[in-house]
Amino acid sequence: MKLGYAYDDTFLLHDTGTFHPESPQRLESILNRLHKTSYFKDLNWIKPNKLPLELIESVHNHRHRERFSVIQGKKGSFDGDTPYSESSFDAALLAAGSGVDLVNKIRSNEIESGIALVRPPGHHAETGRSMGFCLLNNIAITAGYLLTQGVEKVYILDWDVHHGNGTQEIFYDSDKVFFTSLHQYPYYPGTGSVHERGEGKGQNYTLNIPLAMGSGDKEYLHYFQEVVAPSILEFQPEYVLISAGFDGHKRDPLAGMNLSTNAFAEFTRLVLSATKQIGAKTVSFLEGGYDLDALAESVEAHIAVLAG
Repeated sequence: MKLGYAYDDTFLLHDTGTFHPESPQRLESILNRLHKTSYFKDLNWIKPNKLPLELIESVHNHRHRERFSVIQGKKGSFDGDTPYSESSFDAALLAAGSGVDLVNKIRSNEIESGIALVRPPGHHAETGRSMGFCLLNNIAITAGYLLTQGVEKVYILDWDVHHGNGTQEIFYDSDKVFFTSLHQYPYYPGTGSVHERGEGKGQNYTLNIPLAMGSGDKEYLHYFQEVVAPSILEFQPEYVLISAGFDGHKRDPLAGMNLSTNAFAEFTRLVLSATKQIGAKTVSFLEGGYDLDALAESVEAHIAVLAG
């Protein structure tokens, strides 16, 4: 499996402040771990391009694009959780551009699947606002881009411990993007109840699997086997995009789930087994994960399966 990974050192310059959990050390620990593997040198490094500003409006509104553009070269904060620094504008455009570049490389047969090793993360950013450490919604922008390129159906799977409220909100009335989220509930950001199922044309194209604090491999794998994999097969997407957050790990300081490192390898196997049956392509996006060692181990477990 020819796996491409998008990464740029600019991601390390997005400075969130001394005590912020979403730190540059997250990516450094992942890369240090990957460099020690036998296969990392064989993966295709994709140096991402900045997202063209007009593509922001494929999923965000004009007001959000303008508010985001104002942060260029500045230091400040969108809210208490979501600071930005002088390099955050560039980092966010590169993070959002990473998914677009990866799908373009897949479409030109240069790689077979991809992972965006990026920060800032994206899945909390809504149509009109940055929040929850996220400036632009990276995965939603990639899905929106695919729809402009003649792709009919995109499936987004979000296994970050926090509900992907932004991605859900952006595609809530769409029947072209199926959104599934497994998350600790009730928990930040408060959305993601089983009753949120989409509206209008998007009715029943949103699938929330809220899980109680303390849930672990057994509970998650049950839903992956019985609900997630069948929903991928039924929807028959051309692309499966994964919001790969690793903060459901039992060692993560920000949440209360009980997943092992190996669970993330199992999730990946189950998803790939479904995508292979329908010929869908897979692109993964780094979201959360705040224990540096657990994060690095879990990302490596995920990538080892993606890379075959």
